[in-house]
Amino acid sequence: MPHDMRDYRDYQKRKLSGSTDGRGIKVAAGSSPGTLVHTALSSIAANEWDEIFIQAVNTSAAPVKLTVEWGGTSAPDDLIEVTIPAENGFTEVIPGHVLQNGALVRAFTAAANANTIVLHGYVNRYQHI
Repeated sequence: MPHDMRDYRDYQKRKLSGSTDGRGIKVAAGSSPGTLVHTALSSIAANEWDEIFIQAVNTSAAPVKLTVEWGGTSAPDDLIEVTIPAENGFTEVIPGHVLQNGALVRAFTAAANANTIVLHGYVNRYQHI
């Protein structure tokens, strides 16, 4: 296979960089900038990136609005808002979108809902090694 083509062996599955030992990340921030979830790889090469998957669990008895800062904090360009149902298991938040160049993924809720959302996920890192 030519060096500039990709296949399924070109990535490594990794934990979110904000996770300890692959465990969930509790969203403690009640405003921007949010709790750090992941830092994308620093490469700017066209064929190197992180494909990020994130699911949320709401541990409270009421729905909670989660704001994800996707590579920045500018509204509305970099913000993704999702209402996470109460005590409903996993809710998909990011279904495999890509980032690179050291971009940050952060998340926050309203201050009254701090520590009620837990984020789980993984990264497929596409990189020539």
